[in-house]
Amino acid sequence: MSNALLLTMTGVAILGVIVTITAWKIPPVIALLLGTIFLGLTTGVGAEGTTKAITAGFGEVMADIGLLVTFGVLMGSLLTLTDALRRLIELMLRIFGERSIPYVFAVSLSSLFTSIYSDVLLVLTAPLARRLGPRLGRDGKALMGGALTAGIEVGLVFVVPGVAALAVAGLLDVPLGQMFWYGLIVGLPTAVLTMLVFALLTPRALRWDPALDEIPDEEPAGDGGSAAGSVLVRQETKAGLGVSLLPVVATLTLIALGALAGNLGWTSPVLGFVTDPVVAMFAGATASYLLTLRTHSRAEIHAAMGQGLSSCGPILVLSGISGSLGAVIEGSGLAKVLGGAFGSNFLPPLILVWLVAAVLHIALGSISVAAITAAGILAPLAGSLDTPLVFVALAAGSGALFLPHVSSNFFWMFQTMLGLSTRGTFKTHSLAMSLSSVISLPLILLLAAL
Repeated sequence: MSNALLLTMTGVAILGVIVTITAWKIPPVIALLLGTIFLGLTTGVGAEGTTKAITAGFGEVMADIGLLVTFGVLMGSLLTLTDALRRLIELMLRIFGERSIPYVFAVSLSSLFTSIYSDVLLVLTAPLARRLGPRLGRDGKALMGGALTAGIEVGLVFVVPGVAALAVAGLLDVPLGQMFWYGLIVGLPTAVLTMLVFALLTPRALRWDPALDEIPDEEPAGDGGSAAGSVLVRQETKAGLGVSLLPVVATLTLIALGALAGNLGWTSPVLGFVTDPVVAMFAGATASYLLTLRTHSRAEIHAAMGQGLSSCGPILVLSGISGSLGAVIEGSGLAKVLGGAFGSNFLPPLILVWLVAAVLHIALGSISVAAITAAGILAPLAGSLDTPLVFVALAAGSGALFLPHVSSNFFWMFQTMLGLSTRGTFKTHSLAMSLSSVISLPLILLLAAL
């Protein structure tokens, strides 16, 4: 198959998925799988290869996020049951004021709580953002969605120990200390400027419409709802706020410790076990369960856990099928075609690596894969480049943020956990992340020129 035809079929498949979901109102599960099958059959992957790629891609995503999402959602459900989220919301509103909350989220998630694993950070913070949204007015959920995106994804690609930042720095042999400081210099302004621009666009250009862009919450905010909802009204929580939030803090600390240990070369079977993300998330969920036993009946706890588990289904299925789409795209050889389409003299190195990473992310749907592949294209030329490699690494991360859409499993996780429609997810997650990509590139070019 010619390269032009491969690119055309990939574009048709991705555009077809978007149109069938947004314009024809086809359920995303059906649209994604139809697009995946179409792409496999029209790009030379073949009938047998397509079915194998669908299964393998689904399984790979489940292996990566299945248990993490499950334990994270359970932790969030139990955290809601203890009333910790409401109390944390009230505390944040008193300290920072309502208008500052999105900026606080963006800054803290991109620096203090760098997304070592973005999926973990999303499932831990989305319930709080979802509860805060209505407090910020009609556009509140849009603003909180933009804040989550700007914080989590910027930290992922720029700030060590963000997994994409670690991977690209390792590929290009960039010292982690250098990557950390330059990443902060780029990441923090990017997060703040993204929120400033996004907040300006939300009421004007976006024309946010809760009826079309949001999915109503299933349970009422007051009494008369589920066991978890009603107990928040009629039962006073005995555990302090710090104690209630301890499972989340401990979970993130363990995961961060594991990443640090790996970077420093510390090897210990015990340390490796307790800091494994799945083990850490399981420990956090178990600790949350034990805490709720102090203040709630087992029936109420089991009801909250059941509701949490039921919400895992849409997240995992959509994420898995997007993994199937990514596997078919990878099997088609698109990454090699895009890599070979650019020569070392085509553009200045930083613009080139940004462009390649952006195109790869649009096609493959994986931030980490896009950043690593783009950096890898220039890695063999590292010795001959005049540009310090830390800026090449940052440019790869910047480009890899551009235009997330239906091929990204994070896109579907974000939609489900924030309670947004597909249209609303494009308006928040896709737009905010693309803004971060475009805003960060001039900052990197400016730093490199100094």
